[in-house]
Amino acid sequence: MTTGSPWLLDCEDVAWFRDQPEGARGAAAALGRRIGLGAQRTAELVLAVAELVTNAGKHAVDGSVLLRVLRNEAVAGVEVVVVDSGPGMADVPAALRDGMSTVGTLGIGLGAVQRLADTFDIHSRPGVGTVQLARFWPRPAHSSPAGESVVGGITRPIGGEQVCGDAWTARIDTGEQPVSPGVAAALEPGESTPASHDWSVLTAARPSTKLPHAAARRLQPLPRAEGLGRCVPVRDAAPGPGEGLLVMSCDGLGHGPMAAVAAQAAVEAFRTGAARTPEQAMAQVHRALRGTRGAAVAIARLEPDGRLLFCGVGNITAALVTTTARSSLLSHPGIAGHQMHQLRTYEYRLPAHGVLVMHSDGLSERWSAPDLAGLLHHPPAVIATGLLRHAGTRRDDASAVIAKAAW
Repeated sequence: MTTGSPWLLDCEDVAWFRDQPEGARGAAAALGRRIGLGAQRTAELVLAVAELVTNAGKHAVDGSVLLRVLRNEAVAGVEVVVVDSGPGMADVPAALRDGMSTVGTLGIGLGAVQRLADTFDIHSRPGVGTVQLARFWPRPAHSSPAGESVVGGITRPIGGEQVCGDAWTARIDTGEQPVSPGVAAALEPGESTPASHDWSVLTAARPSTKLPHAAARRLQPLPRAEGLGRCVPVRDAAPGPGEGLLVMSCDGLGHGPMAAVAAQAAVEAFRTGAARTPEQAMAQVHRALRGTRGAAVAIARLEPDGRLLFCGVGNITAALVTTTARSSLLSHPGIAGHQMHQLRTYEYRLPAHGVLVMHSDGLSERWSAPDLAGLLHHPPAVIATGLLRHAGTRRDDASAVIAKAAW
């Protein structure tokens, strides 16, 4: 990625479908029309969903389809994620070729989806299953975001519920208008300093082209520590002089509509706040959750030189992961919005080619680095979906968010 702001995309209107091919196609058509995808592009989206759903019905075990809207300041699109638990594909490139079929069909499904989609990604392991991701943006193509968002996640409600009490989100701290800890702590949720940007500006999916030379030099990647390193507790941790990427994972207590209210209150406070550090952002989220059920919350800040600041309250699992190692990040007991002990921030190093993983207790902690090793070169949303398939319990709302190196 070129020097400049990391790219983010916001997610909304999340809907899951299992054994509902007509429902998935109808929802795709409705989403395309609602966001102004255009008649032809919406028809292509529906065709792709039909191909993916049909393919999953023929080949997959326990297949599910996720539809959601992706949005930045300028444009909205639709993302389709299909995940199953087997049997997987031994040769993915062969499966993408037209005419390839193992059940006597024409074998044009995946190849057609790949051609129709603006972004298409697939990960498959024999005996484990397949994750497929396809994104559809309006035409002309030059209006579509280029590149891959550095943060991606997935949420899934407990069976029988339509809303999810888990949430994740991310935003950019531009570093242009430093906010002192005292000022940030005094701001109410939703308040910002006069010079701060709104969410739509912060999530623009395009690199900055007007950085001063000094700022550009600050954002040049510095050498990274290859190991996961040890955590270093820091008091009143100060952000670096340049930009930072702030990521939050939130689990509203329980599940259902009231848990979703708490999670969305946390998301709104996080997005609109002016905090620059995880500890400041946690304090703002804590105030916003008063009067709700409360939530477990984890917030991380990633910086261009690989520095990572982390503050967690409650049972959000957080870890730094490479192809060979997993290192857990420290959280403290408590419930944001109700009772928290003195906040502590810990400093880590994000390893080269590693990722930050945060997930709710709707996923088991019993996963290891090898479980994600084959996924790490895929987009964050695919990694999160693969982790959900592997560790999701289905006994609670579930969410996972992945952040890669931002610069």
